[in-house]
Amino acid sequence: MSSKDRMILGIDPGTVVMGYGVLHVTDSGLKVVALGVIKLDRFKDQATRLKVIFDRTTAIMREYCPDELAIEAPFFGKNVQSMLKLGRAQGVCIASALALNIPIVEYAPRRIKQSITGNGAASKEQVAAMLQSILKTSMEEFPMDATDALAAAVCHHFSAGRAGIPTAGAGGKKASGWAAFLKQNPDRKL
Repeated sequence: MSSKDRMILGIDPGTVVMGYGVLHVTDSGLKVVALGVIKLDRFKDQATRLKVIFDRTTAIMREYCPDELAIEAPFFGKNVQSMLKLGRAQGVCIASALALNIPIVEYAPRRIKQSITGNGAASKEQVAAMLQSILKTSMEEFPMDATDALAAAVCHHFSAGRAGIPTAGAGGKKASGWAAFLKQNPDRKL
């Protein structure tokens, strides 16, 4: 393996459907190794869903041995309960990676879309179509949650591993809270 060879696991967290994609980066290009979803709708309580997410994410990480995890950050929305559930799912995925000593980078949804399509407001369909072009692999049979996860992995590759979400606001000023961070970074809102 060359120094450029690496496996990147991308995750689009969710508590009903969670997408994942494994990308192999080599000197000769990018190759999709695995792509799929974990369906959680049959589990009624949130604690059970979180345990299934942890168990399945850990199993995926053990099977594919990723060098890095690229995970989509929860977006700022109006439904606080949905954001809380999504944040829990993301936290469980991160805990799984931490337990296996896999480095984690978080990317805002707009950053992922911008990286793949050139448009931070692109639709899921546009992201899937561009991934198909970039990776020369059909994405038509895969659910959008899976292609979103793969997009996070490709975004991470394009970002050369640079951190996705800074702790400081624009101009390097540390934000004093969420409201200040969003004011300093208006492009973070969806």
